[in-house]
Amino acid sequence: MQLKHRIRFPLFVLLTLSIVAISPMPSARAAHDDSGTQPALAAAIAGPQRSEANKARDKYRHPLETLTFFGIKPEMTVVEISPGAGWYTEILAPFLKDHGKLYEAAGGGAGAKTFEDKLKADPAVYGQVIVTTLKPPAETDIAPAGAADMVLTFRNVHDWLAHGNTEDYFKAFYRALKPGGILGITDHRADPSQQQDPIAKNGYVRQDYMVRMAEQAGFKLMGASEINANPKDLRDHPVWYLPPTLRQGEKDRAKYLAIGESDRMTLKFIKPATVAQAH
Repeated sequence: MQLKHRIRFPLFVLLTLSIVAISPMPSARAAHDDSGTQPALAAAIAGPQRSEANKARDKYRHPLETLTFFGIKPEMTVVEISPGAGWYTEILAPFLKDHGKLYEAAGGGAGAKTFEDKLKADPAVYGQVIVTTLKPPAETDIAPAGAADMVLTFRNVHDWLAHGNTEDYFKAFYRALKPGGILGITDHRADPSQQQDPIAKNGYVRQDYMVRMAEQAGFKLMGASEINANPKDLRDHPVWYLPPTLRQGEKDRAKYLAIGESDRMTLKFIKPATVAQAH
């Protein structure tokens, strides 16, 4: 009897595994249930609240692919850092409006006033956006501590290096995020064969240098993407010579237009679930 039992049991296991193999797994169903994220994100990107000039830059900034890589969801609490004129805000605000929450951590000054005016001009899209101030070291409360699911910063870190207060920014991100929260960064990527300029005077930052700064603040690197890479950018010029700035005006304009926007790193970090993991 024992021998028969031993023979039948493996057959039963094989049959069970066969049934499981052709049945939808719970994780697959969960992914299917979450299929509304990308259409909602695509709708926000295609929406009428975006200027044509901003839409024209999608081929360089890849907002759908970038935000998907970071893992954004419509129910998240998100903090955007130094939004500038609001290029990404035009996407994030309508995407998060119904189910999530968006904090915009502006740097103060005339630029911040212009940004706030933009938000006030279209309350249907931006009426629920919460504007905070980020001016290290004095003002770093970008959101309630531990409230954010995600912090995003697009092409800003190189500017902070010049002011010597980058550490304060990363500490603010860490404080605002929940354990397990995500920090998403894109920035101009320097040539790894060149030594990092500590003030990034040409606007480029080495990817390994960026990772080290985030890790020193307690973050762990989850992944890196080439979504925003541009091999045409040899990084042998100040980044502001490239579009959209084209700081040299008509000088070598055709050359820099042919290169396009800068080669960029796209990095995803996590705030570890426990303090012990962060050290």
